Amino acid sequence: MLLKLLILVAFAALRVASAQGGLQNCESSCGNVTISYPFGSGEGCYYSSDFLVTCNRSSEEPIPFLGTGNIVISNMSISESEVEIMMLVGHDCDYSSGGWKRYEPYLWLRYLRISAKNKFVAIGCDTSAYFRGRRGNDDSNDPLDGTGCISRCGRNSLLSNGSCSGVGCCEVAVPEGLKNFSMTLRSYNNHANITDFSPCSYAFFVEQGKYKFSATDLLGFRNKSRMPMLLDWAIGDQTCDQAKDMDGFLCKGNSKCDRDYGGPGYRCSCLEGYEGNPYIENDCKNINECERGTHDCEHICVDTPGNYTCSCRDGYSGDGRKNGDATGCSADQSTVIKIALGVSTSAIFLFICATWLYLILKKRKLVMLREKFFKQNGGIMLQQRISRDGSSNGQAKVFGIEELKKATNNYDESRIIGKGGYGTVYKGILSDNRIVAIKKSKLADQTQAQIEQFVNEVVILSQINHRNVVKLIGCCMETEIPLLVYEFISNGTLSDHIHKKGNSSALTWDIRLRIATETAEALSYLHSAASVPIIHRDVKPMNILLDDNFVAKVADFGASKLIPIDQIELATLVQGTLGYLDPEYLQTNQLTDKSDVYSFGVVLVELLTGKMALSFDRPEEERNLAIYFLFSLKQGRLFQVLDERLQLNEVPNEIIQVSRLAERCLRVKGDDRPTMKEVANELQGVLASLTQKHPWVVSGSNEDEGEYLLKELTTDYESTHGGKVSNASSSTFDSMSKLTILPIESGR
Repeated sequence: MLLKLLILVAFAALRVASAQGGLQNCESSCGNVTISYPFGSGEGCYYSSDFLVTCNRSSEEPIPFLGTGNIVISNMSISESEVEIMMLVGHDCDYSSGGWKRYEPYLWLRYLRISAKNKFVAIGCDTSAYFRGRRGNDDSNDPLDGTGCISRCGRNSLLSNGSCSGVGCCEVAVPEGLKNFSMTLRSYNNHANITDFSPCSYAFFVEQGKYKFSATDLLGFRNKSRMPMLLDWAIGDQTCDQAKDMDGFLCKGNSKCDRDYGGPGYRCSCLEGYEGNPYIENDCKNINECERGTHDCEHICVDTPGNYTCSCRDGYSGDGRKNGDATGCSADQSTVIKIALGVSTSAIFLFICATWLYLILKKRKLVMLREKFFKQNGGIMLQQRISRDGSSNGQAKVFGIEELKKATNNYDESRIIGKGGYGTVYKGILSDNRIVAIKKSKLADQTQAQIEQFVNEVVILSQINHRNVVKLIGCCMETEIPLLVYEFISNGTLSDHIHKKGNSSALTWDIRLRIATETAEALSYLHSAASVPIIHRDVKPMNILLDDNFVAKVADFGASKLIPIDQIELATLVQGTLGYLDPEYLQTNQLTDKSDVYSFGVVLVELLTGKMALSFDRPEEERNLAIYFLFSLKQGRLFQVLDERLQLNEVPNEIIQVSRLAERCLRVKGDDRPTMKEVANELQGVLASLTQKHPWVVSGSNEDEGEYLLKELTTDYESTHGGKVSNASSSTFDSMSKLTILPIESGR
């Protein structure tokens, strides 16, 4: 045995001497793979047969093989002592028409070993895969190491892409130092009952991170015959201490033996400050850190073999280094004074120049940015429209950005008076002491069509002169998102007075009726009296402002749409607030003036009940106020749902009439609802009857219907609670009850 070992060592020494003497004639690459000693292709170019690379040049792209077998090399690293190969994939398949096919690859190595950076992976729905290998010599008595895993799945299994957890795919770690392996791949049930889903099992070694499981691999992995696998390598079977005195020892010259490597065999690396192939004598060359800029010298760098030295330039002293515990280079006293004076003078001059230049450029950039936004937002178009239409008190004013900044104290948070789905509203004081509301929108219109529409809306809204519509005073076009300036309404929103504690007591029934009437008149004006019909599209108490005399002002036209006179409906994306949205609009995306009628109907119900339109704090059947109100009306329970803060002992005729009007506004089909003009006229009549203390009767066909409802509600009310009402339209409630209530997260 000893004689055999000596012969092998002598043969290796001869091969090394031959290789290192003639490596210049060896191939340095094959295809995309760089070949470096101890690997090589050709006589005298490799250390031993384990490091032989066979380059097959018969194909269009040369392919390197490990040894004379069929193991394809895809990459190799001398510094990491690793070789990446494309290892064959094992398979076990039951093809119903082509019979059974099984392939179980194996691998036998001498100086190369299977890296522990690999994983053993099995894929299949009826798969048992394991491997066995030996760490020692081929003829040793060391026991075989082995492990494996099981992969199962069925048609309804929850397959997880990227995870080999045992469902469709499993994986195990590879033991350190295996020199060979044999693979066994089996099916528990011979792929019974799942052949049309996954008729194959697969197993392979693969480098960590180079494979992620996909459910499609259960059927499509047959197209993959090889997977990337890492092999570790070292020289021989002896350690550094055992091999250093032998003739075939490779770590020579500026190369050292890596003592951190625990074997078997040994590895070489270049000395610090050198680079190259450590397995070729004198191939580790000095690194010139000074030329590469990898040094830590502060001033002067001088290269030395395997290192470098640092020094300071004239007028400075120290070790010249700038990292770690180095002292660096310190200027002499006289030099410090000179440098300080020069630096301070230069710094002051540069600071003054830079500040002056910065202010000029900043001002110029700001002016250019404002001009850009002004043109982008249609400012020129708006000015042309204003000058073409002639100047009048009703025209919109184009404000400058500085004027609005000053009016809002640079948009201080203390000036915020409201936030909504479309923007933030600030309280501002103009130079003429007018108090205004300035709205910053969240979304900017960028297309030419949107800019033209925005300008058109500004012009039209500024010309609206109705006591119950918030007046648009003007806009600012010098910001990225245009700012709108409205008249300031001091007494908050209708929602504040209805729903906030302590406020609703001031809203008596006659005030609520007047607010409803004024709101209806404003919407009627927008629908039928404005130069271009306007659909508000977001009618709700939060968008109805009140002044100190509780006069209603319709506000927030951020979602509004201008409707051409020749159109009665407009296809558009659904916008608005859940609880107030027209169900027909929600289902068809067809916006009409009847959409505002439905939303106004919900507002009427809020005025009657004092409850919010949508609340998940209430019982399930009461969450949607409109549906619950119609149900209560149908069941004759109007008195029970009226706002307790109205302090009613009986149901007045005016409330019955308004309840009936709300029921008509809330009908599912828009054609069955009244117009806002009809609603406004009817509310005016109810308000007049309340003021004059006598009932107001609806003319025409509505007269009989109103009298019938009034009689029925009054009779039921007197017979039970002194104020109970009878059935509302059952068809309306039934159709409303079938409407699906969409989940919401917040207001809009």
